[in-house]
Amino acid sequence: MSEKNKLTLSVQYADPRLQETITRPALRKWVKAALFAPAELTIRFVDAAEGQELNREYRGKDYATNVLTFAYNEGEEIAEDEPTRADIILCTDVLQREAAEQSKTVEEHTAHLVVHGVLHAQGYDHEDDDEADEMEGIETEILLALGYADPYAVEK
Repeated sequence: MSEKNKLTLSVQYADPRLQETITRPALRKWVKAALFAPAELTIRFVDAAEGQELNREYRGKDYATNVLTFAYNEGEEIAEDEPTRADIILCTDVLQREAAEQSKTVEEHTAHLVVHGVLHAQGYDHEDDDEADEMEGIETEILLALGYADPYAVEK
């Protein structure tokens, strides 16, 4: 791996339900596919109670959401060789429910949420339509390259 995309990855299974199926090597593969710069990332799997508490405390929204990204050098000018630092929180309850609702495997949906979170960590956002189109296009390209379906494709 080049220094350009050097990755330090910590994985925490506070909610252990996906520990056997969503492995550290798979997570590393998905993160690296979405990484455009060096990074120090933590991915933490939590249950609905912890997900709701974090979303309420840091985002002012009183419900558990699928993914939260805490980018610690967001908005800062960082040197090219300085890593992006972020925590990516995945709520097991929400991602399992959404996967079922969207007729996707838990693996497929988790890959999408990891890519989404890594892009957020690197400054991508979807606050307006142009940003959303750009971010969704990048996510789709990465997921297709990983062998997954377009997560935004509408079934007809």
